[in-house]
Amino acid sequence: MKHLTILVPDGENNLSSIVGAYKIFTRANEYWKKIGRKQLFKIELAGISKEVAFYEGLFTVKPHTNISAISKTNLIIIPSLNHNYQRAVKGNKLMIDWIEGQYKNGAEIASICTGAFMLASSGLLDGKSCSTHWAVADNFRNMFPQVNLQTDKLITDENGIYTNGGAYSFLNLIIYLIEKYYDRQTAIFCSKVFQIEMDRQSQSSFTIFTGQKLHGDEMVKKAQAYIESKPHEKISVEHLSSRFAVGRRNFDRRFIKATGNTPVEYSQRVKIESAKKAFETSRKTINEVMYEVGYSDVKAFREVFRKITGMSPLEYRGKYNKEAVV
Repeated sequence: MKHLTILVPDGENNLSSIVGAYKIFTRANEYWKKIGRKQLFKIELAGISKEVAFYEGLFTVKPHTNISAISKTNLIIIPSLNHNYQRAVKGNKLMIDWIEGQYKNGAEIASICTGAFMLASSGLLDGKSCSTHWAVADNFRNMFPQVNLQTDKLITDENGIYTNGGAYSFLNLIIYLIEKYYDRQTAIFCSKVFQIEMDRQSQSSFTIFTGQKLHGDEMVKKAQAYIESKPHEKISVEHLSSRFAVGRRNFDRRFIKATGNTPVEYSQRVKIESAKKAFETSRKTINEVMYEVGYSDVKAFREVFRKITGMSPLEYRGKYNKEAVV
């Protein structure tokens, strides 16, 4: 029998990702027994404290065991650390070292949402792809520049390390792991029982673009503010670089280093964010919104919109503005 360890870190963490992982894997075990196969996993909650409080003491979790009692495990699940991920990383050094040791001993590891901060602190994500909640992407990039962060992806799977996007999208990761460890049939069963969509690959449509501002390049910050103040205009990079008296190549290089986007990509994201808000809150047509954000070619607008959100303008409006569809 394989061993599954669901971690319960010290500090204020996210209870739902611990409970959700425990319930779905338990149900998959039950399903296998029902169809005449042996239970696949022994599932244990493990921590470094005998009891961990959640939501100002409203709930408490008593882990089955201490991590020090587990010499070998096959799969480790790191839950979401809520908004206190920096404090959680500092307060769980023992657990982070244990995670690193287990991976080197053959365990696979899955991190949920901001649990990626704990995983990245172990050094195991260096040079690898990773996802986390889009809202903490800037902080993550600043803390772990050596990790290839891909917040558009809902799930990453590389060298026995799995990460996922934010909040309740962890349910999609659990279904993904059920298929990986059990089989497709069990994953379909669990997705139907828990009513979780299968094969969701992107969190792009949920992203609210605010721009990477946690850098020290004042010229780039002024350029960002200028782009954001004129979503309706088509601004050329030549115009921007000359406005801030910087050579074109140097401007591009500094902008990419500071924001992670080229000036053109940044402008596209600002325009599409403005278009998304218009689709969510008004009855404007696709063409009206397109012109408002500085596009005149519907094909080009549709392509950029789909590239950034993962869906067409029409699909996006239909999803987030029922009144406009009527």
